[in-house]
Amino acid sequence: MREIRLKARAKINLTLDVTGKREDGYHLLETIMQTVALYDGIYMKKLEKPVIKLKTNLPWLPTDARNLAWKAANLMRETFGIKEGVFIEIDKRIPVAAGLAGGSTDCAAVLVGMNRLFGLGLSEAQLEEVAGRLGSDIPYCIRRGTVLCEGVGEVMTNVAHPCPDCYVVLAKLPVSVSTASVYKQLRWQEIEQHPDTKAMLKAMEEKDVAKMGKLLSNVLETVTIELHPRIAKIKARLMELGAEGALMSGSGPTVFALFTDRAKARKAAALVKREFALKDCLATRTYRVRRELRGEHNNDRNKIQHQYK
Repeated sequence: MREIRLKARAKINLTLDVTGKREDGYHLLETIMQTVALYDGIYMKKLEKPVIKLKTNLPWLPTDARNLAWKAANLMRETFGIKEGVFIEIDKRIPVAAGLAGGSTDCAAVLVGMNRLFGLGLSEAQLEEVAGRLGSDIPYCIRRGTVLCEGVGEVMTNVAHPCPDCYVVLAKLPVSVSTASVYKQLRWQEIEQHPDTKAMLKAMEEKDVAKMGKLLSNVLETVTIELHPRIAKIKARLMELGAEGALMSGSGPTVFALFTDRAKARKAAALVKREFALKDCLATRTYRVRRELRGEHNNDRNKIQHQYK
């Protein structure tokens, strides 16, 4: 194999709670993450020279060691002694700095691409272990689907009854939100309303999107909405347009809304985009992962044993 194409899909947080804080300053989370169909296109090709070349369709994005995708390729080369180089091209479709894990999912896709391109034979679990060295939500972006994430995001449990199929409107305000700053300002011990994770899991088991909509909850809204009140206005407008529920994803500023009707979702996206003068506002859908079709699914059965620290 000389080249490969991959889809790096975005995520939303159906619930996001902060349950504590570690001594090193990292917050402890309990969040249900869900993959959506929106993706960045990733193209990778082997190079004879031992270099990493990165190109994107956004000229202002860094294409060196400041980029997580570059870091992913570099880590795989160093860890597994890959002598050849790699060319990576990213077609960005996921809004940047939006709370949708755009950078993290590109990073995860490059790890998967390196695994396949260079025939490393790593299992999904081994890739997740490598991903954990690059960021707390990157292991989830390797796994994808409906997953309960705890700790700082590294403790993952596949949800037995995944999120039912539905349509998702994504609306991003044209502002930048620093995740670190949001967590720094969060008064987690003073939060009175917390997500009901068990109830959300039950609603998914019942395939009840309307009930899920009522249970959407993110404690980080207490910080980000205070900084950017239009987030609340977008949520309210999406509800008026027929959403089952609306919530800010991650640390924001993107709002997502769940719909059971595709036509309503598309109409809502068009109206909100126009009314709020948004560049990034679109309708997509939830994405269901079929693990048995992924190459890494059976890799842990082979005889290749990689030793890495």
